[in-house]
Amino acid sequence: MVDVDFCVVGAGFAGLTAALRLKQAGHSVTVLEARDRVGGRTYTENRSDGSWLDRGGAWIGPGQDRIYALMDEFGVPSYKQFVDGDAMMFLDGQTYKYRGTVPLSLSPVAVANLGVVFAELTQMCKSIPPDAPWTAPKALRWDRLTWAKWLDANTLSKPARLLLESSVAGLYTSAASELSLLFCLYQMAAAGGPSFVLGVEGAAEDARPVGGMGAIYRAVSAELDDAILLAHPVRGITQDDAGVTVRSDTAEIRARRVIVTVPVAIASHIVYEPMLPVDRALLHQRMPSGAVFKIAMIFDEPFWRADRLSGQSFAPGSAATLTIDSCTEAGTPGILTAITEGAEARALCRLAPADRRQAVLAAVAERFGDRARSPVDYVEHNWSVERYSGGGMISHAPPGVLTEFGPALRRPCGRIHWAGTESSAQMYGFIDGAVRSGERAAAEVVDHEARARV
Repeated sequence: MVDVDFCVVGAGFAGLTAALRLKQAGHSVTVLEARDRVGGRTYTENRSDGSWLDRGGAWIGPGQDRIYALMDEFGVPSYKQFVDGDAMMFLDGQTYKYRGTVPLSLSPVAVANLGVVFAELTQMCKSIPPDAPWTAPKALRWDRLTWAKWLDANTLSKPARLLLESSVAGLYTSAASELSLLFCLYQMAAAGGPSFVLGVEGAAEDARPVGGMGAIYRAVSAELDDAILLAHPVRGITQDDAGVTVRSDTAEIRARRVIVTVPVAIASHIVYEPMLPVDRALLHQRMPSGAVFKIAMIFDEPFWRADRLSGQSFAPGSAATLTIDSCTEAGTPGILTAITEGAEARALCRLAPADRRQAVLAAVAERFGDRARSPVDYVEHNWSVERYSGGGMISHAPPGVLTEFGPALRRPCGRIHWAGTESSAQMYGFIDGAVRSGERAAAEVVDHEARARV
């Protein structure tokens, strides 16, 4: 048995940050990670040509102060997302080329409808306390509605509806009919409002770390060194009056307290003794993830740039819902990433790999021409079937969950504390939110121990 001050379950950004802050404060810590790598729902692949691919979370932006602070701490610079050239959008049988946030060539009704909806969402978000959205004045009413139902009542234009439905539902890798309106507003409010979540120019994630997310998490893991045990999925956590015992298949860690950072959607895979309080146990059953593919198509050069295209395209319902220029700061090779989520991702799951590749490349070639059919490499990552991610990038709340079980998101259960981006009151669902949650949880366990000794 290993005896340490604190144990951390999960070596994503939340777990790594929590462990780092605890070690820097002079405490001994062990991190148990189920995968054979660190990074969690981020995963940077370094390639033989010196380039790299972010197979998971990749972007950062304004207001994400804690991930930037971590980058500064380890000397990781950033570079701006390539946006020169036209973006493309395919809605209701129409093709739009545009620059900025939305095509101004949409019908006047659609543009006006988008403006009204955006203004309404902004006002609604102002009434949401990000640290306790279930206490908002209209929380009960909004938590009974789905995002889809709210759009039914507030969109008059079919293109506006498609755009708003797909943009928000895509974040949660699930259908709009699965999402609580209160949850969507909470996540927007946690990021400062709908501008950030809906990708409004000047407010959205617009930069990437040089070297990918791996440049950050590898630096942190090097600092933690042998405190991280890989390929150690936690099977059980037992707590008593003196501490906790955390067990994997081959290790047993004894600590004063434990920070669990795994996604809410899979936290129930751990056996807790004694059993968790009912609200927390039921929360684990009620915050699922969705389906998402992230597919990188690598070309000798970013040929779309010569065509005065930004690489960004959006086509709800297609095999490649979103594409984006994912080149490194060097600009070569050309990397175009397709991200497909929700129902479309589940449909891709049902295809054989060769058929899936053909469907994705055909969808991309319709936008960028025949050169898109022949990448020099094609790298597919299906997060939908990642055992230790539980599905898409964010666990979401269906109707009724936040008002009934929301207070359990961050509340400690005895000596068990919770982190992960889903537990963050700021930047929920983003990597910055994971970092914030790790720092909060690290301070929390130290504070609880200090008060227990008084």
